[in-house]
Amino acid sequence: MARILDGKQIASELKENIALEIAKLKEQSIVPGLAVVLVGEDPASKVYVGHKEKACQALGIHSEVIRLAETITTQELLVQIKQLNQRSDIHGILVQLPLPQQLDEQRIIESVSPDKDVDGFHPINVGLLSLGRKTFVPCTPRGIMEMLKFSAIDVAGKHAVIIGRSNIVGKPLAALLLAQNATVTVCHSHTVNLAQVTKEADILIAAVGKGRFVTENMVKQGAIIIDVGINREGKKLVGDVDFDEVEQVASAITPVPGGVGPLTIMMLMANTIEAAKRRALCNKAK
Repeated sequence: MARILDGKQIASELKENIALEIAKLKEQSIVPGLAVVLVGEDPASKVYVGHKEKACQALGIHSEVIRLAETITTQELLVQIKQLNQRSDIHGILVQLPLPQQLDEQRIIESVSPDKDVDGFHPINVGLLSLGRKTFVPCTPRGIMEMLKFSAIDVAGKHAVIIGRSNIVGKPLAALLLAQNATVTVCHSHTVNLAQVTKEADILIAAVGKGRFVTENMVKQGAIIIDVGINREGKKLVGDVDFDEVEQVASAITPVPGGVGPLTIMMLMANTIEAAKRRALCNKAK
């Protein structure tokens, strides 16, 4: 039976360290501030934003949710972000994705100040990550790396296979794994003989967005499985991995829910604190 990589437990322990960092900042009269921009009424987005609000409240991070109408224009949204960029009490800005179709998503992402880009999506931060430089790391990939580290899983020399090449998970995670000396393969919709490739993985990360996509016949005996997917089946949430099947052959596996998700939220908190620290250093240097 596979070892369960409990994201809730790991997030709980990381939360204690984050709380200490916040306490140190507050001793300097610095209260980390996070603004989340939520456009429209997408149910999943509203749930995610609610989780982020609760985490901020629990840790003592100043949190604001800017709720905007589904019909907002790109220009109107850019004005809102510009105002947040100029506020000294807001250290991190997160634009909740996906955005309504009429909006220019890339232009909006690029409008967030790189120094407040706690999602790590701005091209400047993406470029720094690819160069192995210190920057804001997207929250889910950073959470996965924290999970592996916390679980004493050394990725150096291991073959890591990622299913999914999104800018949010697949690509940044590949850069992080390479920086830790893993051999990385990124699979996608045009990958030939996918099961053959995934069966070579020592560490298999599923971020494809299809429920129970990864089955037992795609997994090498003893592989470590990280399931990023969150898919709804009726009232039940399932991952991209068929947990019941794959648990029988894996050496370690993340559950859904309760795996990667809690760490994604904690990494957002950590990035917000990092942004507040950077601002404090800049202010001292002036």
